[in-house]
Amino acid sequence: MARSTARKRAMNTLFEADIRGQEFTDLLDARIVYPGAQTPLPTYAIEIVRGVASHRRTIDKALGEALNSWEVKRMPAIDRALARMAAWEILYNEEIQAGVAIDEALSLAKKYSGEDTPDLLFGVLSTVDQKSAEILADEIAWQNERAALAAADEADADAPTQDASAPASAPAEDTPSDEPTSEESLFSPAEDSADSITEDPQGN
Repeated sequence: MARSTARKRAMNTLFEADIRGQEFTDLLDARIVYPGAQTPLPTYAIEIVRGVASHRRTIDKALGEALNSWEVKRMPAIDRALARMAAWEILYNEEIQAGVAIDEALSLAKKYSGEDTPDLLFGVLSTVDQKSAEILADEIAWQNERAALAAADEADADAPTQDASAPASAPAEDTPSDEPTSEESLFSPAEDSADSITEDPQGN
């Protein structure tokens, strides 16, 4: 019963942040400090919201693939909150069986969403459960790719650069000079040179 209450509070927080256009953790932190008229958020509700925020890329990608011709962003906000919450439990909470996570999401959908939502969520979340190993492997590969790119960028930033202040090597003694002779200076006509003015475009 305690976890059922926590799921409802997590659903509310995810839903509210979504429709406000806020980061999940920003609203969560505000609710932790100022719960308002409600009781403090249960620990498990906080864990759910932080978990969804941490793995949002993977969760939304998995839901989008399970929806086939539909998109996560086109789902009603309450359905999106329920799907994200249940997907996090299926993928990342080893203490919760996938069937329990799905049943809890469907129970909340029957109370707070449309009559077609339970069937939709059942199909989507069942697919996430079936492909959970593949989904998690994809996340690990993505994280490794990001880490490799970050390491490459750091190596480029630390690479030594040529010291512009180093003295230039002296010309060889037998190098002919380009300086005009005094006679050339007196009798050769000066070359006209037009100053070219270029604008330095501002980069965005």
